[in-house]
Order: sequence, then C-alpha cells, then structure tokens
Amino acid sequence: MLLNALIMYLLAGACSGVLAGLFGIGGGLIVVPLLLVAFHLQGLPEAVITHLAVGTSLATIVFTSLSSVRAHLKRTQLDWILVLQMAVGMAMGAFLGGMLAADIPGWMLQRLIGLFALAIAVQMWFNLSPGGGKEAGETVARAPLERGLVGSGIGLLSALFGIGGGSITVPYLAWRGLRMAKAVATSSATSIPIALFGAASYMLNGWGEASLPAHSLGYVYWPALLGVISTSAFTSKLGVWLAHRLPPLVLRRAFALLQLGIACKFLIFS
Repeated sequence: MLLNALIMYLLAGACSGVLAGLFGIGGGLIVVPLLLVAFHLQGLPEAVITHLAVGTSLATIVFTSLSSVRAHLKRTQLDWILVLQMAVGMAMGAFLGGMLAADIPGWMLQRLIGLFALAIAVQMWFNLSPGGGKEAGETVARAPLERGLVGSGIGLLSALFGIGGGSITVPYLAWRGLRMAKAVATSSATSIPIALFGAASYMLNGWGEASLPAHSLGYVYWPALLGVISTSAFTSKLGVWLAHRLPPLVLRRAFALLQLGIACKFLIFS
C-alpha cells in the first residue's frame, strides 16, 4: 500500500506540473483527489484526510508555480504591477480561507470542491463572462481597488479548495482583455502568494491535531509534499511549451473538460 501511495504522489506531481504550465493553475484540482486516493491507500484517519490533502496541495503549489513562472518568463513579459496588486489581496484572502476551512467537515469540503469545478467547467466551455468577454477591458482592470478585491476573493476560495487560483484568475484576466498566454503566465505568478499563505494557515489550523499521521506539520504531510514536487518541477516546462502552441479555443475547451471530470469525481464518486 505504501508503494501504491508513493506512485500516486509522483503521478500527482507530474500531472500538476503539466497543468501549472499549460493553464496557469497550481494543479490542486488534480493533486487533491489523487492525494485523497493515496491517503486512503495508506489507511490515514478519515477525519483528517480531506484537510490534509488540501493543505498539502497548497504547499506543493508553491514549488510548482515557481517552476512554471521561470518557464513563462522566457516567453512572456509579465505585468508586475498587475501581479502585485492582485497578490496582496490574494495572500490575505488565502490565509482567511485556510482558517475558515478548519470549521468545515471533510465531506462538505469535497462537495464544495466539486461544485466549484463544475461552475468553472461551464464558464470556460461557453466562455461566459460579464460584458461578453470583450477585448477592450484591460484599462478597466487597472483599477487597484478592483484587483485587490477580486484577488482577496480568489485567495479565499483557493485556500478552501487547495488550488492556486488559476481556475478563477485566468477567466477573470481573459475577460479583462489579457490574451490567454499572458493570463496564464500572470496566474502562475499570483499562485505563489496564495499557496504560501494558504499552506501556512493550514499548518497553524492543524497544529496539535491528535489524529494526524507522523511527519505532518499541521495539515501538511511532508512525504506527499516531497513526492509531488519531485516530479512537478520537470513537467511544468512541458505545460508551458504546450500553452504557447495550442490555440486559445482548444486551451479553453480542454480546461473545461478537465474541470468537468474533477466535478464528477467529487460530486458523484466520492
């Protein structure tokens, strides 16, 4: 069983790396379900595995996003003012989200993740957005207050679901006029503060939890963290390479199908 769990860790890392580069997401919506399977195989206590999977996922996103950003910087010029304006709100929202998650039962957290993934799948497939996804909206998005508020909301939801925020950040930036490749690159950069502050919040919330397995720091499980990041750093380069070669429509539809599959997993099969 331990060997099977290790394979799941490595697989989760490989998948999350590709997704981080391809879609500008931290890969959490793949890492969380795979970690849940791995934790079940290990026989970890049911009461803590969902929060442990989410907290560990956030910790892995720090490393996955760093690798993805490095690869994107070779191809895309980032708007660092945009990144900074959103990152401050995201960090605060992520820390608050981690605190709120401690009071949500594991089964309910799984259903919320499924509903979130389903909503994103519908949004991306039909390209739904306020104003019809107009291309001239980037000047509106430069309002610091808007970016800070949106960033806070993205950070809060991301910490609840163990993701890097790209599932929301990419559609938002695309609506505001950024081309898809630049939106993906920006999302990779803003995933870092979300993951850092979200993971820190889960560590604090899980501190002293008696049913946690050995080698846990709060709700972050170090063996899983090391297994995931050992493969994700390499595969993120492949995701970046694909992101700059696939047409935006193909990229968006693929993203939608991925989210639909994850939604089915959490709403039907969990």
